[in-house]
Amino acid sequence: MGDFFGAVVAFPTVLFTLLLVVVIAYWLIVLFGGADTELLDADAGGVLDGDGAGGFAGFMGGLGLGGVPVVVGLSALVTVAWFVSLAGSTVADGALQSVAVLVVALVVAWLATRLLVVPLRRLFPETGGDSRTAFVGRTCVIRTGSVTEAFGQAEVTAADGSSAIVQVRQTGADTFTAGSTAVIYEYDRDGEFFWVVPTPAGPTPGQRELS
Repeated sequence: MGDFFGAVVAFPTVLFTLLLVVVIAYWLIVLFGGADTELLDADAGGVLDGDGAGGFAGFMGGLGLGGVPVVVGLSALVTVAWFVSLAGSTVADGALQSVAVLVVALVVAWLATRLLVVPLRRLFPETGGDSRTAFVGRTCVIRTGSVTEAFGQAEVTAADGSSAIVQVRQTGADTFTAGSTAVIYEYDRDGEFFWVVPTPAGPTPGQRELS
């Protein structure tokens, strides 16, 4: 056990260990509904499209990791790099070999993540501003522990059967819990989120309720 922890905090694994701790902490917070999950929203600018996206998303997209939210691609990249560097550090001897392990870990993580995002792209379909309005009138399933005026996320099914994770908000004091259904009644273009109200009868998600 001591050798394991020694390898975890040794160069180069320690670089990815710190990042992995941040990744795990983020997903735990998301799991318990304690964080705004906008980076998971394919419709809120979080997708790595690699076609002119700015900032870090543009950089990641340029690596060929397009089609998935930033946090998903980054989580996969960090996790794979950590495992590879940990395995490599057990056989590395000296600073030069440690640097070589770092380079190999990054390359392998990049290649593995590129392969991983291919099937994941189907889970995060990208929609433009006009197609987002097609969600208005449809029911959705709340995916966060609550929905407020500044926080909330839901899964909505489009007419073609594809699903998307979108940001949702409410104006009143309605109670929403994870798994409950709601009706999307308006799209806010400035904030890039949808306004929702509860569905009293709990219809099938994706069923169009409003004209």
